[in-house]
Amino acid sequence: MALSMYDLSVPVFTRGLGQLTHLLDKGLAHAKAQGIDPATLVDARLAPDMLTLAGQIQRASDASKLGTARIAGITAPSFPDEEKTWDDLLARIVKTQDFLATVDRALIDGQEERPVTIKAREGEAHFTAQRYLLQFALPNFFFHVTTAYDVLRHKGVPVGKMDYLGRF
Repeated sequence: MALSMYDLSVPVFTRGLGQLTHLLDKGLAHAKAQGIDPATLVDARLAPDMLTLAGQIQRASDASKLGTARIAGITAPSFPDEEKTWDDLLARIVKTQDFLATVDRALIDGQEERPVTIKAREGEAHFTAQRYLLQFALPNFFFHVTTAYDVLRHKGVPVGKMDYLGRF
């Protein structure tokens, strides 16, 4: 059985966001156990020129909702990047998952050749929906999920590979 565009997108994004929630839960538990203000983790970053943990969550949200919307030919909801607390970050993930749950499989399956154009720093980038999903949307999403993991790990949160991968 061949994998469909839907199978390669919505369930993958949804699961990744679930793992991101798991990582945040572990981060909050660690902060509480160590007497650390969770806000210090929300504002943490790996390097001065990188986004904070909040920024990584926001971009993972954007990558999944915009990626899905673009291949489905619909408009994604706009979420302002105003998350400042742990609860804000978790709510952003839930809003993203809620949107993904509304996307009809029929809007995605069979749309491999749909044109997708995105604005990039260098101008516009043009893809087919399949190429966009496989070469941009999924790698971009997992870059930000991985970087959120790395920020937490860097700050001493006891997370490991299985926290990232999750249960099978």
